[in-house]
Amino acid sequence: MLGTLAKWLRIMGYDAAYAEKGNDNEIIELAEREDRVLLTRDRELSSRYKNSLLIDGTELEYQIKKVVNSLGIDIDRKNYLSRCTVCNIPVKKISKEYAKGKVPSHAYESHDEFWICPNCKRIYWKGTHYENMKQFIERLGL
Repeated sequence: MLGTLAKWLRIMGYDAAYAEKGNDNEIIELAEREDRVLLTRDRELSSRYKNSLLIDGTELEYQIKKVVNSLGIDIDRKNYLSRCTVCNIPVKKISKEYAKGKVPSHAYESHDEFWICPNCKRIYWKGTHYENMKQFIERLGL
């Protein structure tokens, strides 16, 4: 229900697990076990877990602002893209040579820094997508 929000929190460098499956009881148990704030659009689920934040809007910009402001999150540019946007695992820096043949040739030729997710092996670099994400976050005025 909030997968895009979870992805953007990860882009900003925050540990944001996303429960793709499971009933409400399983989601609450997971949140308790991992000591997480439960972000949800489900009013009933929110009322059942003490450490939850009800996300009552559907626009991504509103959702990000609500989470950041409600939880007092500090936005730090140096953390951008420090986590895999899919797996939520911290990425690891790799050599340019290791990235050769694993990234598009234009990315390899125009960038010197690359990172990899140890779990899914997705490789990241600070290309135009990074600049676009950074501009989006800056426009939020956080």
